[in-house]
Amino acid sequence: MKTDLDTIERLAALMEEKDLSSIEISEGETHIALKRPEPSAPVYGIPAPAAAPVSAVQQAVPPLAPPPAAQENSSIGEHVVDFNGMKELKSPMVGVAYTAPEPGAEPFVKPGSRVKKGQVLCIIEAMKLMNEYTAPEDGEILDVCFQNEELVEFGQVLFKMV
Repeated sequence: MKTDLDTIERLAALMEEKDLSSIEISEGETHIALKRPEPSAPVYGIPAPAAAPVSAVQQAVPPLAPPPAAQENSSIGEHVVDFNGMKELKSPMVGVAYTAPEPGAEPFVKPGSRVKKGQVLCIIEAMKLMNEYTAPEDGEILDVCFQNEELVEFGQVLFKMV
């Protein structure tokens, strides 16, 4: 077997194409062994590329500030809401979620609604049973995260509340 750069390049391309981690070929006294490094293993002998210069756009973007401890204005009217205390109320089951008790009726809650512990927030129909989903505590609904008559999954966020 003639060992030349072309043969080694073809073997390397074959390794890449077939996603092989190593390849060995022996013919007579000629032996070729190629091995790719592990993804997390450092590669020695290859100089690291120089750090790319920071573009003007990247320089113009200020670093992220830590979240303020004070309350922030929300998009709900003139309310001031502390988003650090927000809770995500998640679906306890798979089913069709209803925002109102019957078609055409006012929804149980809307963003900005004040709710009491035990108040019905929506109904989830599962296996022809209507299950009331109630508020776990007093609070304010920030967002309703589903549409009326939408199929919801177990663990899907239904409401955001503070």
